[in-house]
Amino acid sequence: MSEKLSFVVLPVDESRGPIIMIETFLITCIKHMKKTATSFFLILVLISTFACAKEKPQDNQPVKTFSNPVWDGADPWMYKLENDYIYCYSANNSIVLSQSKSMIRKGELKTIWKAPDSGWNRNCVWAPEIHFNGGHWYVYYAAGESGPPFIHQLTGVLKSKTDEVFSEYDDMGVLYTGDNPGDPSSNVWAIDMTILEHKGRLYAIWSGWIKNETTDATQQHLYISEMENPYTMKGKRVKLSSPVESWETGGPLNLNEGPEILKKDDIVFVIYSCRESWMVDYRLGMLQLINPDGNLLDPANWKKTGPVFTGNSQVYGVGHCSFVKSPDNTEDWIIYHSKKSANPGWQRDVRMQSFTWNTDGTPHFGTPVSAGEQLNIPSGETE
Repeated sequence: MSEKLSFVVLPVDESRGPIIMIETFLITCIKHMKKTATSFFLILVLISTFACAKEKPQDNQPVKTFSNPVWDGADPWMYKLENDYIYCYSANNSIVLSQSKSMIRKGELKTIWKAPDSGWNRNCVWAPEIHFNGGHWYVYYAAGESGPPFIHQLTGVLKSKTDEVFSEYDDMGVLYTGDNPGDPSSNVWAIDMTILEHKGRLYAIWSGWIKNETTDATQQHLYISEMENPYTMKGKRVKLSSPVESWETGGPLNLNEGPEILKKDDIVFVIYSCRESWMVDYRLGMLQLINPDGNLLDPANWKKTGPVFTGNSQVYGVGHCSFVKSPDNTEDWIIYHSKKSANPGWQRDVRMQSFTWNTDGTPHFGTPVSAGEQLNIPSGETE
């Protein structure tokens, strides 16, 4: 016996998804088809087929990857505000910003400041950082009259006119980083300034000399000072750290520089660079705030540990980092630079990799990933 089958074309709401569309189609077919063995068999085949389709994983596409290095450069500073990544760097005695939704690719570029033809900051523009505070962007940078020798470096600050990162910027002048705030002429060499906001107070942390010298082969220390506002110091500086541990000494010049803030819940860390920036032994050390409710200007309230991140036979001289969350805020990433070769010098590139946390709340940076090794893109990265 033969049977004539009829099918009904259904209007369906595609926004409800393909599975709902399939289920609606089958229910309607049952209502319109004769209850014969052939019809029942056809329905069973359709149900079985679509059930298999429903069970098929939807996320079996290959995970997108990238590899280090991501671009040339040094002293990488990346800052995340909401869904944007702001990358700040120096080029040709100027400060350049990139704004992007992606961590691993630069976006639109704009030069926001160029060194003047004269003045204290006309040359040697180093390691700018950008921070958002009170509705304005502030850029902290080091510069000097001339170099080498690099014996004139001081720290200046720029302030955006609006809350837009690509707005115009006002030059707020040089910050005082010496021991006698009442005498601006007593200012002392200072580079690599970063900002720490803690319990309603603002602090500056930087790398500096004990006093000005006639040679740049001078030991560098980490200093801290409370700030009156983002462009004015409050009180005297305090020496926070000196290169005294075995893992931060031993080369031709002992340095503490490039301090950067890392937070985990209520725990505050200062991750800094030590040894020589032009050598393969450049590495990261760590200061941990012991009592978050205590005095940040008391060196005894900070615990030193290290090294926490070092190079290897494939990646040389890792240091001067910054930290950001992945686009979906589920991962922590370290952005850092490394030397391009084992030869002494400052030819460097920028790298990034995710890191985890130890059970005691301290960061676990692991080991630097070799160039060309495929890494999963940051979680939530779509561009």
